[in-house]
Amino acid sequence: MMQKIFKTKKARYLSAAAGLATAVAGGITLAPWASADTPTSSISAPAAKHRAQTFELVGKQTSSAEIDLGQKGAGIGDENVVHEDLYRDGKKVGDHSAICTVTHVNPTALQCLGTFSLPEGQFSGQALLHLPAPSYVDVGITGGSGAYSNASGFIRTIPAGVTERHFTVHLNG
Repeated sequence: MMQKIFKTKKARYLSAAAGLATAVAGGITLAPWASADTPTSSISAPAAKHRAQTFELVGKQTSSAEIDLGQKGAGIGDENVVHEDLYRDGKKVGDHSAICTVTHVNPTALQCLGTFSLPEGQFSGQALLHLPAPSYVDVGITGGSGAYSNASGFIRTIPAGVTERHFTVHLNG
């Protein structure tokens, strides 16, 4: 019974965060997707260091696994691993991977780390999620490379079904 409850909670979590959270949240209407050629999504690397930018991505899950470590059933150290292709305006622009580790059981808490890879560079984020998951999760951006080398800010992740997530990336600096 606990295994089934935990699996359901884990599935809800993956929908809420992976994306990391993902990331990485469902049921909220988003503003129209930013175009790849709008000023907010085509800022050059030098300009990105001095300006905030916001853009939308859609993550479509390509693989996932629940890894039961230690004792059989839900337990500290169990992991969820997710990989997603990232799309902007229907065009694949990169990918995202996240891993969430169970840090507490009953109530369940997961520590999630994820990396977004886009042509301009990569940025990573992390969040601590408590289950049951909320309708969206804000994931802190912890660093990056390339055009995102000074990245900070957050990623709001909203589930759009079991294997799709909408991300609104809010980058500072």
